[in-house]
Amino acid sequence: MSDDRIVFAPDDVDLTRSPLRRDIAEPTYVLGAFNPALTRLPNGNLLLLVRIAEALSDPVRDGQVRSIRWTAKGYVLDGFAADAADVRDPRFFALTGGAYPFLGLTSLSWLLPVELSADGQRVVAVHYDRAVEPSAEYAQYGIEDPRIVVIDGIYWMTVCGVSGGRLCTVMYRSDDGFDWRSQEIVLDHGNKDMVPFEGRVGECYVSLTRPLSDAWFVAAPDGAEGSGPSINLATSPDMLHWRPLSEPALRPLKGAAAYKLGGGTPPVRTARGWMLLYHGVEKQGAVGVYRTYRALIDADATRVLERDESVAVLEAASDLIAPIAHQAYLPQPVVFTTGIVRDGDDWIVASGEADLACRLTRIEGRRLG
Repeated sequence: MSDDRIVFAPDDVDLTRSPLRRDIAEPTYVLGAFNPALTRLPNGNLLLLVRIAEALSDPVRDGQVRSIRWTAKGYVLDGFAADAADVRDPRFFALTGGAYPFLGLTSLSWLLPVELSADGQRVVAVHYDRAVEPSAEYAQYGIEDPRIVVIDGIYWMTVCGVSGGRLCTVMYRSDDGFDWRSQEIVLDHGNKDMVPFEGRVGECYVSLTRPLSDAWFVAAPDGAEGSGPSINLATSPDMLHWRPLSEPALRPLKGAAAYKLGGGTPPVRTARGWMLLYHGVEKQGAVGVYRTYRALIDADATRVLERDESVAVLEAASDLIAPIAHQAYLPQPVVFTTGIVRDGDDWIVASGEADLACRLTRIEGRRLG
C-alpha cells in the first residue's frame, strides 16, 4: 500500500444498508466515517471497525431541532424547540437556559466492519450484516471510537457509549473479530479514551484511561506537569473489573503546545517495553489541533520511559482529503489515531482524518521501536 492514504470515506458507505433504515425513513447522510479500530483477522486480513456518524439531512423542521435515539423498540426521532437551541455546530446542538450545558447530537454513531487485504491495499468486503449498533439505554445516542486488542486469541473492544445519563465505556468480546457480544459497562464515569494494552502484564490486563471533568485543580507550581485531561492506567483480573493506578501517567507538560492528552493506539509490546501512540491537542479555535505522539512505558507498566512532543508521529494531512474536502466540517486540523498492527518490519497505523474519513499509514518499525 502507499505510505499514507485515505482508505474509507463517507461516500463508501451504503446507507440503504444502515441499521437505522429499520425505523428511520427520514433522509440521512454520513457526517463522518472515521476513528476506526484496527486488528488482524484469523484469516490474515485486516479489519477496520469504522465509526459511522449518521446524521439527519434536515435536522431542523417545523420549529424543532431533531435527533436520533435508540430505544429497545427501535430508533426514534426526538424534537426540541429550535429557538432554545444553538445549532451552529454540525455535530451537535446546545440547549440554552438550563442548569447545565445540555448537548444534543445531530448524528447517531454505529460501527461498520470493513475488511481489507492482509497488506491493507484494497477493500475485500464491507460487512453490513455484522454492524455493531447500540443495544442498551446507556448508548442511546450511539457508540463511538472503538479500540480492539487480541489477547490469547480473544478479541476485546472498548467503545464509548453516549446517553442522556452518562458517558461510559462499554466492553465487547468476540472469538473471530466479527461476532461481537456486549459485556456491558466497565467504566461508569466520563471517559472517552479507554484503550487496553494488547497483552497482559504479569497476570493482569492493563488499560489506558482518560477521565474527564468540568473542573481541574491547579498542579504544583514547582513541577513540570500541568493539570487537565491526561492519560492514566488501570488494571483488571478479567477485562471487566478495573482498578485505577496512581502511576504511571502521562500528564500535560507546562509550556508544551498540547494542553490535553488522550489515548490513541492500544499499547503494543516491543523489545524495550510497551509502545503507544497518543493524541495531544493544541488550543486553537473551538476544536483544537490534534496531533499523534509516541510514548514508551516499561515492561512492568510502572513508569514512562520515553515521551516526545517536540515532533509529531502524525499530523493532519489536508492533501489526503482534498478530493472530499467539501464534505469536511471541522475548522481545525485533526488526526485521531486509533489502531496499530505489525506488518513485517513495519507498523500499519489507522487514524481518523478530519473527523471525516479513515486514514492508513505505514511507518517503518525503527521509527517507533
